[in-house]
Amino acid sequence: MKRTNYAGRTSESQIGEEVVLKGWVAKRRNLGGLIFIDLRDREGIVQLVFDEKQDPEAFEVANECRSEYIIEARGLVRQRSEINPDIPTGKIEVAVQEAHILAKSQTPPFEVKDDVDASEDLRLQYRYIDLRRPEMMKNMKLRSKVASIIHNYYDNHDFMDVETPDLTRSTPEGARDFLVPSRLYPGHFYALPQSPQLFKQLLMAAGVDRYYQMARCFRDEDLRGDRQPEFTQVDTEMSFATAQDIQDMTEGLIKRVMKEALGVDVKTPFPRMEWQEAMDKYGSDKPDTRFGMLINDLSDIVKDSSFKVFSGTVADGNYVRAICVPNGADHYS
Repeated sequence: MKRTNYAGRTSESQIGEEVVLKGWVAKRRNLGGLIFIDLRDREGIVQLVFDEKQDPEAFEVANECRSEYIIEARGLVRQRSEINPDIPTGKIEVAVQEAHILAKSQTPPFEVKDDVDASEDLRLQYRYIDLRRPEMMKNMKLRSKVASIIHNYYDNHDFMDVETPDLTRSTPEGARDFLVPSRLYPGHFYALPQSPQLFKQLLMAAGVDRYYQMARCFRDEDLRGDRQPEFTQVDTEMSFATAQDIQDMTEGLIKRVMKEALGVDVKTPFPRMEWQEAMDKYGSDKPDTRFGMLINDLSDIVKDSSFKVFSGTVADGNYVRAICVPNGADHYS
């Protein structure tokens, strides 16, 4: 059988048509002379109906099916008698006329569903099963879509996608390199780059002018909340560009990705803040502007104070600064 479309994309517009679907048995319900199977693929699920009176051979196949068996089925799309509003295919079903089991499965160690009650170690051990879950498939599809948007955006702005080497000599910077021993040159090692920094500078000197890459980066460091040993970053370089050119290009990318991937309108240009203003108000050069308790300068207020820690500090040309805690006097000494 040659698949005609994905199970999760079967729609009302196909009512009366014959379809061939292939996927995994997500759920099976035996009502005696009728067996219902929810067939799952990467796009979602659709209900298959096996009627013992209409198609006894297909019914026997369905009777043998268990959770996560892989099957193929041919049948007619028809209106469902009871609509399921929780799934996109909830208004239709497929009356199966022919079916085959392509692969049998042992009982999976956890149920293939969102919010599964299984440890991360177990899910990683059976990663191929974990990736079948809708939320995992949704994440992979979102990443794929974001990557496609990024490529399209930079292609439309005359950037060249240039792949740079992963094996290079070590260039000590801020992070530790992963080292790969060389078989041809014993005692020598390649390093996996932290980023394509050197290579993109070579490209600029060579006249590439506008470069981008979704680059794999490697860092032999302890894990952090936003850092793994290997990760992907969007890497760009522009010749003959001003700071405003780079900001406009990056803002345009974020705006495009958020709109096309998530349907979110991001207002541009982004708010701008000088480094000194950020340090004065937030005490950080990467401030979270949602944080309401800004730092206030009290130097003029306390410069004549009898408290020498304050007045002496101001006299030495330094500052006295504090955050304001509304209604906090009753709660702090």
